[in-house]
Amino acid sequence: MNRIELSAQIMERLPMRYTPAGLPALDVRLSHASRQEHLGQMRQVDLEIHATGIGETALQLERLAVGSTVQVTGFLARQRNGRGVMLHIIELDSRSNVPDSF
Repeated sequence: MNRIELSAQIMERLPMRYTPAGLPALDVRLSHASRQEHLGQMRQVDLEIHATGIGETALQLERLAVGSTVQVTGFLARQRNGRGVMLHIIELDSRSNVPDSF
């Protein structure tokens, strides 16, 4: 299974682009920070990940300000350039009741 759920802050938003099929696509950089239990110990977790939204998800991302906190669901795949990992956002929730871990 390849399913990711993440509460994160939008740190960077690139300009809108379009897929060869004409769908809007928007790339963002997300930042997450929280405390997680691992082997009975609490651990501080900090990460940044590149993410992309296509279609309606891209339009939703475009309406959000840099610094907004979002809850995203998606899957991981290689970045277009073949280096690193990209989170492909399938669902996006930007309501104010999104848990803030920062």
